[in-house]
Amino acid sequence: MEKAGADRDRASSRAHRVVFFGTPGFAVPILEALVSADHHVALVVSQPARHAGRGRQLKDPPVAQMATQLGLPLFQPVRARDPSAMLRVASVAPDAVVLAAYGQILPAELLSIPLKGSLNVHPSLLPRYRGASPISAPILAGDTRTGVSIMLMDAGMDTGPILAQEETPILDDDDQVSLTRQLAGTGARLLVHTLDAWLRGAIQPTPQEPSLASTTRRATKEDGLLTWEEPAIDLWRRVRAYAEWPQAFTFWEGKQLRILRATYLDEASAEPGRVIATNERGRSAIGTRRGVLLPAIVGLEGKRPMPMDAFLRGAPRFIGSQLTATRG
Repeated sequence: MEKAGADRDRASSRAHRVVFFGTPGFAVPILEALVSADHHVALVVSQPARHAGRGRQLKDPPVAQMATQLGLPLFQPVRARDPSAMLRVASVAPDAVVLAAYGQILPAELLSIPLKGSLNVHPSLLPRYRGASPISAPILAGDTRTGVSIMLMDAGMDTGPILAQEETPILDDDDQVSLTRQLAGTGARLLVHTLDAWLRGAIQPTPQEPSLASTTRRATKEDGLLTWEEPAIDLWRRVRAYAEWPQAFTFWEGKQLRILRATYLDEASAEPGRVIATNERGRSAIGTRRGVLLPAIVGLEGKRPMPMDAFLRGAPRFIGSQLTATRG
């Protein structure tokens, strides 16, 4: 009997047509999960190819690459709100739209196209951390938990009612890269379960509580700048929150120095920005307003990242130097 029920659920899934909107790596496992669950992904919408790398060659975003690999119809409009884009989505007569980190706000006209509405896989516990940087924000805030919300989209920015949520802890070793990977997996699993139930009419949406809402903005390159007048714990969180992009950085001898992994100590002290030796061979500490930052992996401008001990072997003068917020 259980197998027969599962077969009926899969048959029901195949009968529903889904349009998937997504762009970065976070959205790839979610698209793969939809396909693995036998949902009929009638169209994948991703942002256009962009110039990337030292050669500045055109490169498709990860979702577009995966759609091609899976043999799915792919559409890459410059703007999703253009009439031609909305006509393309409407042409496949979707039962539902699923969005995961697409990178543009979908207009109300597009949201009204699918019969069963549009679902968003948002990597935070809404209504906290709406907006463009929901993975970095809880790390910066020192939160000990985050999660994924499946939301029924409306015309606002991440303001629609909640269909499902799943919580996950934020560990001290977690950073933007590891948390993105973890939340993508959680979102993929949660979406498949939620979408099936939603299409069967088995879920009642829960409105968000506006008084608990907070909003994030899109990160900029300057967000990665480490200013040594801040406490070490805040700089440690910044290193983790921006480990993928823009990556935390400072300046040493006129060159940008990225700090990709680090720990911190509240008990030690040094002049803000001053590099000092530690009791542990192959390590260094950087003074802050309160405590010291202990870089573990660094990357000097024009060179590949390396462990701190390897960097010190090639640049012993780093100990005793002063790090700055500008090249000058």
